[in-house]
Amino acid sequence: MTLQEVKRLAAQGEGLRLEFKKKVAFPEKIVRELIALANTEGGKLLLGVDDDGTVSGQRFIEEEVFVLKRAIQDYILPSIDYEVDMIKINEKKGVAIFDIPKSNGTAHYLMDGNRKKAYIRVEDRSVQASREVWEILKRRHHQRDIIFTYGPKEEKLMRILGENGKVTLREYIREAKLPKFLASKTLVRLVLANVLEIHPEESEDYFTLKE
Repeated sequence: MTLQEVKRLAAQGEGLRLEFKKKVAFPEKIVRELIALANTEGGKLLLGVDDDGTVSGQRFIEEEVFVLKRAIQDYILPSIDYEVDMIKINEKKGVAIFDIPKSNGTAHYLMDGNRKKAYIRVEDRSVQASREVWEILKRRHHQRDIIFTYGPKEEKLMRILGENGKVTLREYIREAKLPKFLASKTLVRLVLANVLEIHPEESEDYFTLKE
């Protein structure tokens, strides 16, 4: 990739598949962006680019890349495949492009102490995945055909969707008078069965019928 190509890419602004970082000040936070890209549609992280898309470059870009590579190795499980390209702007500054493919195996997560946290991309933001999204990411690549029984709780769900067009987990719990674990399990199973589609949001996910 050339410097002109980087500038054209940066001019598009951050989005579902594109993230900018000026420098690797907090590498454990930047790896969240890489996890989110891999868990969603893949994409690129441009290092040495300002939030407004200005390709200003970063001093000692090789050291910045080294630090981020180390963070990827230390914080992300399972490991992600990626490629890095470095381009010099001048003698002192450069930019780096981390190319992150979409995961075709399993979900990636951040090790935060003893806890695992998954992240996904929502428009131009990386957000922590809900329990439902996390379950879908884990199971989607290792599932067989999902068979489910259409009973009262599914009937109630379809009635809600027929009236409102969409439903959140909290709405389903309230309207169907179900315990949280059972409502969550039902929604996840129907997404995996391609009956429902989940729409991740920063505040609260919602579900619609699969088109």
